[in-house]
Amino acid sequence: MKIEGTTFGTITIDGKTYEHDVIIRLSGEVAKRKKKLSKKYYGTSHVPSKEEAKFVFENGCEQLILGSGQMGNVHLSPEAEAHFAKKDCTVLLQPTLKAIRTFNNSRAKKIGLFHVTC
Repeated sequence: MKIEGTTFGTITIDGKTYEHDVIIRLSGEVAKRKKKLSKKYYGTSHVPSKEEAKFVFENGCEQLILGSGQMGNVHLSPEAEAHFAKKDCTVLLQPTLKAIRTFNNSRAKKIGLFHVTC
C-alpha cells in the first residue's frame, strides 16, 4: 500500500485516485470517510467527533495518521482525542501532504484518515 500523492480534492493510492476524504484501514482497505458522523455535532467535517473516532479506530491500531487537509484546517475534538488516548493509539496530526509521507514511512500498525481539501 502506497499513497502516491495529493492535490486539492484528491488523493492517489496504489494508482487509484479518490475525490473524497478516505480512511485506510489496518488491512489496507480504502474506504470513504463518514464525515456526517462529525458534521451532525460540529456542523463541519473539520472537527472529527468521538462518534467518528469510534468508527475509525480498530483494535490493534497503534497509530492514527490524520491528514488535516491541504492547509491543515482539521483538528480532533477533545472527546475524539480522549478516545484515541484511552485506546493507547498515538495520533499524528499533520497537513495532508506531510501525513502522506509519514504514513508511507511508518512501520506501526496504523490507520490513515486523510482530508483532501482545505
